[in-house]
Amino acid sequence: MTASPDLGATRTASPELLRSVFRQHAAGVAVITAAGAGPVGFTATSLNSVAAEPPLVSFGVGASSSSWPVVAEAEHVGVHILGEDQQELAATFARSGADRFGPPTDWSRGPEGVPLLGGVVAWLVCRVVARIPAGDHRIVIAEVVAGDPSRGGRPLVYHQGRFTALRD
Repeated sequence: MTASPDLGATRTASPELLRSVFRQHAAGVAVITAAGAGPVGFTATSLNSVAAEPPLVSFGVGASSSSWPVVAEAEHVGVHILGEDQQELAATFARSGADRFGPPTDWSRGPEGVPLLGGVVAWLVCRVVARIPAGDHRIVIAEVVAGDPSRGGRPLVYHQGRFTALRD
């Protein structure tokens, strides 16, 4: 006989079930930026490495988010890996209606005019190659064209509905 999982608390599929399960999943925290009439950006925990050849990444963005109209048209995006000391930056870019690029956010224009955040663990500038509808979100696939991993450091993590750091 094989062991089976405890199925005592089985629930039917719903948005809340998905949220509840993914609160148990620790995810790295990134900020995605793009340039439009002004810079836009949002916090993402959906960043993934897709392929090494060519170097591709993906991330999800809500179709109703304030950043989506710019990302929907952008040729390039910035991908920023946040450090454990950047919880406030992550919260700012996650907050609806926040002045994300106002003080104290440190940023400048980078390659392809993409807004680049200062002090991050690492960053990439990527050329958007696909936007795929996925429910109430869009999955963006982008090819890496430039980057800098040199600052390094410990990453910021999102778990149980809050930003946190890795523990040794």
